[in-house]
Amino acid sequence: MRGAMEGPRLIALRTFAVGFSLTLGVAASFLYLQYSQAVGLTFWSAASAVILFFSTSWLAWGATLAIVGLWPAKRRAWSTAPVRGSTVVLFPICNEDPVPTFARVAVMMRALRDAPADISVAILSDTRDPHGAREEQRWFQRLLEEDGWQDRLFYRRRTVNEGRKAGNIADFFRRSGAAFDYALILDADSLMAPGTVLEMIRRMDAEPRLALLQSLPSVVRARSLFGRAMQFSSAFYSPTYTRGLARLQGRSGPFWGHNAIVRNRAWAQCCGLPELPGKAPFGGHILSHDVIEGALLARGGWSVRVDTDLAGSYEEAPESVLDHAKRDRRWCQGNLQHARALSAWGLLGWSRFMIFLGIFSYLAPLFWVAFMLCVGIDRATDLPPVYFPDAHQIFPVFPIDATTRTLSVAIGIIGLLILPKLLILATTIPGRAVRGFGGALNATLSTLADIVLSSLLAPVLMAFQFRGVMEVLSGRDSGWPANNRAGTRVPLAEAYAASRPIVWAGLVCGVLVWVFVPHLGIWLLPVLGPMTAAPLLVAWTSRSSATTSLFRTPEERDVPAILTAHDALAADWGGRAVALPSEASALTSGVRRLPV
Repeated sequence: MRGAMEGPRLIALRTFAVGFSLTLGVAASFLYLQYSQAVGLTFWSAASAVILFFSTSWLAWGATLAIVGLWPAKRRAWSTAPVRGSTVVLFPICNEDPVPTFARVAVMMRALRDAPADISVAILSDTRDPHGAREEQRWFQRLLEEDGWQDRLFYRRRTVNEGRKAGNIADFFRRSGAAFDYALILDADSLMAPGTVLEMIRRMDAEPRLALLQSLPSVVRARSLFGRAMQFSSAFYSPTYTRGLARLQGRSGPFWGHNAIVRNRAWAQCCGLPELPGKAPFGGHILSHDVIEGALLARGGWSVRVDTDLAGSYEEAPESVLDHAKRDRRWCQGNLQHARALSAWGLLGWSRFMIFLGIFSYLAPLFWVAFMLCVGIDRATDLPPVYFPDAHQIFPVFPIDATTRTLSVAIGIIGLLILPKLLILATTIPGRAVRGFGGALNATLSTLADIVLSSLLAPVLMAFQFRGVMEVLSGRDSGWPANNRAGTRVPLAEAYAASRPIVWAGLVCGVLVWVFVPHLGIWLLPVLGPMTAAPLLVAWTSRSSATTSLFRTPEERDVPAILTAHDALAADWGGRAVALPSEASALTSGVRRLPV
C-alpha cells in the first residue's frame, strides 16, 4: 500500500487547502506592500510584508480546515458483527490521584464485563514516589475484587522511568504486546463508553490495513470559566476542524496519543522511537511522540485514521490558563524537537508537511512579535512627507491615502480568526445538534462570548508560548510536570507571579509605543491591554462558572452514563478506607505480571 498514488480527489483537496492559504498570505502581503509604497517603502516595511505572508498563511490554514470540514461526513453505520480481535485497554499513569484514576479503570471494567469480546486491562505505572506506589497497590487490590476480571487485569510499575509515557507504552509492547491483537491507549483522565470501545475494535477487525483509529474525545467536567470555554470550543468547533483535518490527511491521519486503538503488530513493526542525540531540550527522548508514531505507521504502509462519529470518548482538560500554559510548554518543546524528524527517511510528504505545521504552530508567536517590531521601527523612523520634492515645482505632491488597504489587511486577519466560528454556528443552528448546546440562542451567545474571551486571552497565551519557545531555544528543558487535575482556583498573587514578565513586557511596549509611535497605540491596544491585565484575566477565568448557561455542552445537558457511574464510584471510594496490602501480598496479588 505504501507508495500508492493518492486519489485525485484527495490531491485536489490538498492543493486547494494549501493554495488557498498561501493565496491569502500573498494577498495580505501585497496589500501591505501597496500601503508601504504609498507612505515610502523601506527595509522594515519590506520585512514586515514577508513576515505577514507567513503569519497570515498560518491563520488561513486554520480557517481552511474549518471550511473543508463544514459539510457533514457520511455517517458510518455502527457494526454488530462479532468481535474477533483480542484487545488490551492501556492506562499509562504517573503520579496520579489513585482514587479517581482507579475509579475510571473500575467503571470501564464494569461496563465491559459482559461485552462479547476478549478484553483485558493493563495499568502501566511510572509513579516514582514510594507512597504513591503503595497507594496504587492499595487500589489495585480493590480492583482485583471486581467479578470476572481476575485473569484479565494487570498492573506493573517500572523501576526505571525511561522515555516517559512513550517509553512506558513501548515497554508494554516489547514485553507483552504480542499477547493481544489491539491496544486501546487511554490517558489517566480518559473514559470511553463500552459501545464505543466495541465499535472501534470492530472497525479494526474489518480493515486489516488500519493500524490506528483515533477517536475525537469530548472534554468533560470543566468547572472554571476558562475550562468551560475550552470545553465548549471542543464540543462546538472541534468536530468541524477535525473533519477538515481528516479529509486532508487521507490514510496518514492524526494521532493525539490517547483515546485511540492501535494494531499491535503494526505498532511493533513501525513505532520504535529513537533517542535523539544530545541533551534536552532538543535531544533525548521525544516528548510529543504521538505525531511521529502516526507518521511512522503511515511510512510503513499502514492506514492511520480519525473517525469523528465515534461518540462516547471523553477526556478532561486544564481548568486555568496557568495549567494550560504548563502543559503547552511541554508540547512546545516536543514540537520543536520534531525539526530533527523532518529529514527522517521514508516519511510521506504529507506527514512531513504536518510535522512542519506542528513546528510552525509554536514559531507563529515569534513571527507576530517580529511583525509588530518591524512595523514599530518602520513607523518610528518614518520621515515626514515632502510636499515639494522639486525646489522649482509650483504645486505640492500629496501622499496617497492608503487607509483602505491597511483596513483591508486588519479586517482580513480578524476575519480569519472569527469567520470560521461564525460559519460553524450558522451550519449548526438549523440542525438538531444545537439542542445539546442549549438551543439556537444560547449557542449564539456562547459563540459570541467565546470570541470575546478568546480575543482577550489570545495575547496572554501567545506570550506564554513565546516565552516557552525562547526557553527551548536557550536550552531549558521543560521536564514532564505532573498534571493538575484538581482544577483549583488561581489566586491573584499566584497569577501575577506567573505572568509578571508578560505584564512588564506589555507595560514597557506600551510606553515605547506612546513615546515613539503614538498613532499605532489604538492598533496595539488589543494586544498590549490584555498583556498588562494578564493576572486579572488568569485569576478571573479560573473562577467557577458551573452555574451559568453559557458554554453549555451536550454532555452537561445529558450526562453520559459512564461519567455518572465514575462520579458515584469515586465519591464512594473517596469515603472508604481500603486496607494496604502487606509486602507479601503486594508481591503476589497486588502486582501481577503481564502476559509475555
